[in-house]
Amino acid sequence: MCDEAKLADWARQAISRRDFGALAGAATVAACAAGEARREVEDRPVLTETGVTFATADGTMDAFFVHPDDGRHPGVVFWPDIAALREAKRNMARRLAGEGYAVLVLNPYYRDAPGEQFADFAAFVDQGGFDKVGPWRDRLDAAAIGRDAAAAADWLDRQAAVDAGRGIGTQGYCMGGPFAIWSAAAVPSRIRAAASFHGGGLVRGDNPDSPHNMLDEVEARLLIAIAEDDHAKEPSAKLLFAKAAGVAAVPARIEVYEGDHGWTVPDSPAYAEAAAEKAYEDLLALYEAAL
Repeated sequence: MCDEAKLADWARQAISRRDFGALAGAATVAACAAGEARREVEDRPVLTETGVTFATADGTMDAFFVHPDDGRHPGVVFWPDIAALREAKRNMARRLAGEGYAVLVLNPYYRDAPGEQFADFAAFVDQGGFDKVGPWRDRLDAAAIGRDAAAAADWLDRQAAVDAGRGIGTQGYCMGGPFAIWSAAAVPSRIRAAASFHGGGLVRGDNPDSPHNMLDEVEARLLIAIAEDDHAKEPSAKLLFAKAAGVAAVPARIEVYEGDHGWTVPDSPAYAEAAAEKAYEDLLALYEAAL
């Protein structure tokens, strides 16, 4: 679960929409510039992108799909954070697609609210985002996310831009962190890499649907990227997840990064460029090894 207390605190500090938007814009520019720096001597591919819809067991999912214009590539199921599908997430997907992946950014709230609901995190705070998404988010348990992941993986495998002979990756941010693990458990034959970035609720005690209790159903390599403040609040979670991964014999890199909750997301006030770049490089290493 996303750190609601942290966002509420940001709001209490009277971050204006103008200031928040300026911060998000500057972070996005920095992220794009960093991406270009990685490709100083190599041209990035031309990308094709589109809004798409496809059937799930629960209705019609809407999503954003971006991939290199030529060739077939490993598919990636991308779970956004609590503010869901928006330009910051599309930009993150475009950057990853430029590395040679076919990236599908899902709208997790499609059952209740198709399409973009918040332009950025500033809009999320201004518009009372937690109250608005609360009922939608309550429906997103392990079973629902598993059904969505199966539908997304099937859709990806039927796309001309996707190499169905290679594994699928999945990544999730904030509330999407556990979604990535649930996805890997739901579609173990296809999802071979899963990454959680400042994901909340990865360890939920004895609940059988806790991501750490479902690792025996996973056939993927994992990257569990933990925020410093989340670790400080719940230091035992890292050890419990690591123990569960060991018992299940699931390869897992579990690390606390130098950033607070939300540090990887360019339109988050917690965005920390250096730590975000490290997380991005670690994601690429995961996908290169597993897909």
